[in-house]
Amino acid sequence: MNKLNDLQIIKSWKNNVKPWVEAIEQAQIPSRVEVTNQAIIDVVVACSPKTVMDVGCGEGWLTRALAHKGIDVLGVDVVPELLEAAKTKGGGRFKTIKYEDFSTKVPGEKFDVIVCNFSLLGKESVEHIFKEAHNIINDGGAFIVQTIHPVVACADEPYQDGWRAGSWAGFSEKFTDPAPWYLRTMQSWGALFTANGLVLEKVIEPVNPQTNMPASIIFVGRI
Repeated sequence: MNKLNDLQIIKSWKNNVKPWVEAIEQAQIPSRVEVTNQAIIDVVVACSPKTVMDVGCGEGWLTRALAHKGIDVLGVDVVPELLEAAKTKGGGRFKTIKYEDFSTKVPGEKFDVIVCNFSLLGKESVEHIFKEAHNIINDGGAFIVQTIHPVVACADEPYQDGWRAGSWAGFSEKFTDPAPWYLRTMQSWGALFTANGLVLEKVIEPVNPQTNMPASIIFVGRI
């Protein structure tokens, strides 16, 4: 089986639960600490939501950060071990949900905002989330995605949709089996929103002050 697929992403995260939780707890990822964590919090809070679903919440740092601001947040993830770490820390509601099961029936409620913070890295799984998202967002609500900037991350490879090999460069040696990810061009990301009943309202490029390059890209879609 080709290693570059959605299933390999899940396998990688299951193999790296402990080092990932440690990396978040110890603030080992400079771009997150300096730029992208606050960027995604600011974008979500600016929508003034009462309810939020944090898709691919991992060990739950964003769920907790938003809950501390008085928002009712449900964090969901496909990796039970990550959710166990999230539940131990508390600060929100958490539930195991596979991306392929994401639908109006799961979790059985609707939200003012759905946020996906560096959690939409696959192909078919991401397409399914987009297909169902607009059914789970309240009227006037937002679908917010922060992800790898496709232009910056493309480097010297062709700027076109396709699978890319993963890397833990810059992380601790405890990480193994890097997850692949599916690169989408800016045009392809925009098409995902419009094809699934969402108006792409904003595109934000948080800049890393150390490199003066975008640290990520944030898409904000509206019903």
